[in-house]
Amino acid sequence: MSNYHVPVMLAACLDGLNINPEGIYVDVTFGGGGHSRAILNKLNQHGKLVAFDQDEDAKQNLPDDNRLYFIDQNFEFIKNHLHYQDLLPVDGLLADLGVSSYQFDVDERGFSYRFDDAILDMRMNRSSGLSAAEFINRATEAELADVFYYYGELNQARNIAKQIAAKRQIKPIETVADLKLVLQSFAPKFKDYKFWSQVFQALRIHINRELDVLKSLLQQCAEVIKPGGRLVIMSYHSLEDRLVKNYINSGNFTGEIEKDFYGNPIKPFHPVSKKAITASANELEENTRSRSAKLRVAERTTT
Repeated sequence: MSNYHVPVMLAACLDGLNINPEGIYVDVTFGGGGHSRAILNKLNQHGKLVAFDQDEDAKQNLPDDNRLYFIDQNFEFIKNHLHYQDLLPVDGLLADLGVSSYQFDVDERGFSYRFDDAILDMRMNRSSGLSAAEFINRATEAELADVFYYYGELNQARNIAKQIAAKRQIKPIETVADLKLVLQSFAPKFKDYKFWSQVFQALRIHINRELDVLKSLLQQCAEVIKPGGRLVIMSYHSLEDRLVKNYINSGNFTGEIEKDFYGNPIKPFHPVSKKAITASANELEENTRSRSAKLRVAERTTT
């Protein structure tokens, strides 16, 4: 676990879950297991924890604990998996979205722009789907532009896509260095780190279908979490946080509250705190990953 990130806002996550020692909880992003271990420490012998992680490397962090049910799959179909394990409904669900420090720091995974020789992979599950390199070299110019505009929020998305489409005809773009060489003219001087972060974020989100998977998870939470149970989600960029915020506040992704025949709001959760929770000054200093983290906590309504 030492290669994985220190759990972000651990105390706030545990407080948000409001753990019942005999309850059933889900950690849909096991990773290094830091949050999961802390949850297990709050449970008695009758409590249960279900942990999801599609990354094969995460298995090395599993504790020897018969209260833990590990599912080596994406959490997109969480309801089906929990139903199969006869673990519905649950008392709380935790999601720590994004990429772990371990995934960023292992050059062969291709998540970081720091490792020039790394192959552009970026898949959370390396046994499934296209790698980032395959997508870059096969996608249409329009598809590339959409990914960089919607997922990277890059204003020059069309020009970036046009440049990639032209350069890949000369030589396939396979490594981090290849991509940086192709796009170096777009990287602003002294702020190039922000540009590369946006480029790599866009590709990663697309390759792993991160926003679609998050939407699927949120839509299933009303059937997965029991009335009075807690939903605790930590996100690291505005695209994710906007989806979480809108769903908690309105029950959908538009943010507009719909009402039933009697004028009652149709929303399965209500926020425990109106604003997102952010890291303390001490944690910001000690854990750089916490800087962009926003934690939202909601409780399942009883109606």
